[in-house]
Amino acid sequence: MAVSGEPSFRESVDLMFNRAAKLMDLSPGLEQKIRVCNSTYTVRFGVRLRGKIETFTGYRSVHSEHMEPVKGGIRYALSVNQDEVEALAALMTYKCALVETPFGGSKGGLCIDPRQWDEHELEQITRRFAYELIKRDLIHPAQNVPAPDMGTGEREMAWIADQYARMNTTDINAKACVTGKPPHAGGIQGRVEATGRGVQYALREFFRHPEDIAKAGLTGGLEGKRVIVQGLGNVGYHAAKFLSEEDGCKVIAVIERDGALLDPKGLDVEDVRQWMNQNGGLLAGYPNATHVADGSAVLEEPCDLLIPAAMEGVINLSNADRIKAPLIIEAANGPITFGADEILRRKGCVIIPDMYANAGGVTVSYFEWVKNLSHIRFGRMQRRAEEARSRLLVEELERLSSDKGLGWSMAEDFKERFLTGSDELALVRSGLDDTMRTAYQAMRAVWHSRPDVEDLRVAAYIVSIDRVAKTYRSKGL
Repeated sequence: MAVSGEPSFRESVDLMFNRAAKLMDLSPGLEQKIRVCNSTYTVRFGVRLRGKIETFTGYRSVHSEHMEPVKGGIRYALSVNQDEVEALAALMTYKCALVETPFGGSKGGLCIDPRQWDEHELEQITRRFAYELIKRDLIHPAQNVPAPDMGTGEREMAWIADQYARMNTTDINAKACVTGKPPHAGGIQGRVEATGRGVQYALREFFRHPEDIAKAGLTGGLEGKRVIVQGLGNVGYHAAKFLSEEDGCKVIAVIERDGALLDPKGLDVEDVRQWMNQNGGLLAGYPNATHVADGSAVLEEPCDLLIPAAMEGVINLSNADRIKAPLIIEAANGPITFGADEILRRKGCVIIPDMYANAGGVTVSYFEWVKNLSHIRFGRMQRRAEEARSRLLVEELERLSSDKGLGWSMAEDFKERFLTGSDELALVRSGLDDTMRTAYQAMRAVWHSRPDVEDLRVAAYIVSIDRVAKTYRSKGL
């Protein structure tokens, strides 16, 4: 979605890196080492489909190997190109450093419209793509671990994991070659919702700091805030669902490929999603809200919180000055261009940056990778021990009450909730919540302590570049 006079997504990431690097004390050599993309592999392969050989182009880019394995999603889209993949790989490096997952940054892409192919055809294409990457160690549990991204999901990850296992029959850690797998194929509970859940936890943490809320010109908590979500894919859907059902937000609009739905009273996100599933991913014809054909215009509607959760570059020089949201959280990668970022900052808009906001996916991917390497599900050892210890406490309190005739009684659901040990999903959510909180606190510490740091994005870059630099220095580079 390039607008004339505007840098590309790749240049935007570079320019944002430069803004932060200028405020840091890095040697020019180290700065250059952190900035550049180490390698990009382009693969062109043929698959026999529908009676002829179709040729596909795919990429796997490795931005930084300061830690290994390197981590990053694989996206299926016709817009995939080398520049985009390299920009996304760079964001992955900074994202992993910011949320302290021990990975370098990587990204992959296949230039394909997944909607044009049947499931068995997609499987053939995916397996062939995986084969080309695996034989070059560009998919490997200790070197390069992909995950789902736009246009891919659990199904594709299961195919890739199986392809790796077929080619590496003696690798005991084969399942750890890719994350985002279905739970029955070595995945982890809570991975599908992870990025959207991370957006929710990021906002909860933001709203714990009155100083930060005031900077966005808002008051109070999340309850009752008017939200516009652009993109109701995996990330946008889960973020909107959790914020509306658990935090009392009002999702007043959702924007998709075929326009937008508007309802000032708040939309039922689950109902909208069901409608889309039954109508080929389209919003048109949805009975319980107003349909607006020009979706991009709805980005400019008044609201408290805007969540761009689809493509990069949707907020750019052509519309930035008309965006009314005082707070934007970037659930997608790069939804705000460098030029738009400048305009919004001058208006006093607070932007919670993509490299933090959507790091829930890579965080839970890290948990899944650890689970695969340890060959045991989380909670299996300690869950019942937790329950037994809680039961001891409850029984002792009840005994005291009856012995002393105190007549204590516990709240209806307290006992049940207190006596439930943590299963895998509870532990994953706890780990994700902790990660999002500590990463936000690291960013805001820089934001509030340095007068030369005006916004959270620069703060995020400073924190992550500093961590990458420390790793390189400790290696003796």
